[in-house]
Amino acid sequence: MVHLIRVATCALNQWALDFENNLRRIKQSIHDAKKEGATLRVGPELEITGYGCLDHFLENEVYENSWDSLYSILTDESLHGIVIDVGLPLLHRNCRYNARAIILNGKILCFRPKLYLANDGNFREMRFFTPWKKPRHVEQYFLPPRIQEHQGCRQVPIGDVVLSTIDTCLAAETCEELFTPNSPHIEMGLNGVEIFTNSSGSHHSLRKLDQRIALISEATRKNGGVYLYSNQIGCDGDRLYYDGCAMIFVNGDLVGQSSQFSLNEVEVIVATVDLEEVRAARCAPSRGQQAVQSLEYQRIEVDFCLSNDDDNLLSSPTPSRPPRYHLPEEEIALGPACWLWDFLRRSRAAGFQLPLSGGIDSCATATIVYSMCRLAVDAAKEGNQQVIADMRRIAAYSTELPETAEALCNQILHTVYLGMEAQSSRETRQRAHDLAARIGAYHKDVNIDTMFHSTKDILTQATGFTPKFKVYGGSNTQNLALQNIQARSRMVLTYYFAQQMCEVRQRPGGGSLLVLGSSNVDECLRGYLTKYDCSSADINPIGSISKVDLVRFITWSVKNFDMPVLEDFIHAIPTAELEPITSDYVQSDEADMGFTYKELSKFGVLRKVNKLGPYGCFLRLLGEWSNESTPREIADKVKRFFHFYGINRHKQTVATPAYHSESYSPDDHRFDLRPFVYPPAFESWSFKKIDERVEALEKKASKTT
Repeated sequence: MVHLIRVATCALNQWALDFENNLRRIKQSIHDAKKEGATLRVGPELEITGYGCLDHFLENEVYENSWDSLYSILTDESLHGIVIDVGLPLLHRNCRYNARAIILNGKILCFRPKLYLANDGNFREMRFFTPWKKPRHVEQYFLPPRIQEHQGCRQVPIGDVVLSTIDTCLAAETCEELFTPNSPHIEMGLNGVEIFTNSSGSHHSLRKLDQRIALISEATRKNGGVYLYSNQIGCDGDRLYYDGCAMIFVNGDLVGQSSQFSLNEVEVIVATVDLEEVRAARCAPSRGQQAVQSLEYQRIEVDFCLSNDDDNLLSSPTPSRPPRYHLPEEEIALGPACWLWDFLRRSRAAGFQLPLSGGIDSCATATIVYSMCRLAVDAAKEGNQQVIADMRRIAAYSTELPETAEALCNQILHTVYLGMEAQSSRETRQRAHDLAARIGAYHKDVNIDTMFHSTKDILTQATGFTPKFKVYGGSNTQNLALQNIQARSRMVLTYYFAQQMCEVRQRPGGGSLLVLGSSNVDECLRGYLTKYDCSSADINPIGSISKVDLVRFITWSVKNFDMPVLEDFIHAIPTAELEPITSDYVQSDEADMGFTYKELSKFGVLRKVNKLGPYGCFLRLLGEWSNESTPREIADKVKRFFHFYGINRHKQTVATPAYHSESYSPDDHRFDLRPFVYPPAFESWSFKKIDERVEALEKKASKTT
């Protein structure tokens, strides 16, 4: 006996407040689902507005515009014959809700508001929305006048409801609800719900897809059921990249998965599922004991059948398949690249300007842009009409579409090496040149000595004082000030180039370039950067990626992008090249910082992910580093880290918006909210506790020797 139905979920590249195009993509996904024979379609969270509207959700106009879009869906007869689950913000009794509208044949069956709001990390839903009152609570929603006229009634149910069709029972939970300890699908499943829909607005983080898949799989593995997960994909206007991966599970097994990284605006996944498999999985007496004790949900009767007897004669269930995971190196190659493409096309900029230093950070940024060009060229060759239209506007130097990534990169990416005669090595200058040549970037090589000396001489003219580099007898303060002149001069010149290069190259239609930054997450955490230097840019694709992961990414790219030119970057010692090179001194980043990049990553995880302060970090590292360091050495490193973190935290208040990918990002604007003026670290109570613990450990050790 079989009881087959066709169900569809999707990943949509929505853009915050882009109501018309968001609506177009929603309708396209419904049409695509219908063409595949689906009778149920699920879309992403808040898909009508785009998830990332942030404080715009406080504006009534957003809710009025959402009703305009919903009315267009209701009155479009080409969308009939399929149950539609669409996400939108909703005003009810003067409260704002993150809600879902369940629609069939132009009529609203119900609204399902979100019970548990996401309010940590990058999420601030409690700032805009009110959580629904409680599980299983239902009341009536009064429709706007024009919707009343179309609907033929004044009210529809709103609340935590389930829908009973002729042949099955389905219900919705939204994003964060899946991640809570007592998820709604548990009680829903015990109440006989067989199909669960989940609309999500989940962003990419490195190495996190397996956690999401595990949660969705477990949602139906013990309790049985069909689970449809939908997610937004792409950059919808800020630091986050929503990483798609719409999925369909049956009894814990994956039967459909869309792309995690893609330039497609609409991806629809359809699967044929057998409801008898769900019913067979629920035959255990122990489950039955819990089911009869569960609290009852209010059911909405729907005169519609998801299955089709004629289809059952010819169809068979979609077989299960293993999940598709990307290596972390692939995630870096693809996620920031897709984010950059969305940012470039939606900002209407003409391309990118990148200061290319010859070091691995700017090398990684350039390689990500090259990866973006590879994706765009491949998508255009596959007939992606949106990519083709965007590429025709961006690649304005030729009438024909670029046929290679290098050709597109030459039109989009502008690089400049901003060197100093005494500080810049021949090796870094050559590496920058060779990389630009390999990827096709439009490259310039200039020295900034004139600007540096002109700026330095202004102080001398005003005060009679001439600062010197440390290698020439200057103090640390003088040495740092002279380094900062160079660093900040490079930022000014980079923006100057960004404004003028389109005119220099006589680009048809003119335009200006977006400046790309290249500071990594570990240097931001330590504060090892100059405020308003080349870390200041329009956007930064690597600002939330660790140095360790960037090296792995470049190593992976050597083979996978056929770029042997990257080998020299991997083996080069990281250096800012802001001090003069002498016969016995070459500046080194790790020596300057007093930490290895691996150590900084560890401190980042302890501070943010494990939520440990100085004393907690010290206690944790006593166990982890005991074989390689003494308690006093560990204490010294912990104290120096928190000292530098505290005195440099102010730099994060003006940090360039960066692609979010790492769980310990110090992004001050949204993800990692902290003070930026700290009490002196070496006078803190935590440091005193560390000292007391070290003395006790040393005293104990001396007695045992």
